[in-house]
Amino acid sequence: MKAVIWSNIGCHFCEMAKTLLEQKGIEYEERNLAKNWKIQDLLEVAPGARSVPQIFVDDKYIGGYEKLVEYLNKM
Repeated sequence: MKAVIWSNIGCHFCEMAKTLLEQKGIEYEERNLAKNWKIQDLLEVAPGARSVPQIFVDDKYIGGYEKLVEYLNKM
């Protein structure tokens, strides 16, 4: 299982999502909008995104932190 998390500096929910993924032993790639990625890159893969984090697991769009919690609880 592999996740991609779109994040930004100072985002509390982004940090919580990364911690949760680490606790579950799920590898993730972070795409930080303040570093090497742009908002346009995020909107190409998640056109309705209005905030971060935006999370994908195995190329499936999950959504934000709360949706990640729901998704992982169903596993």
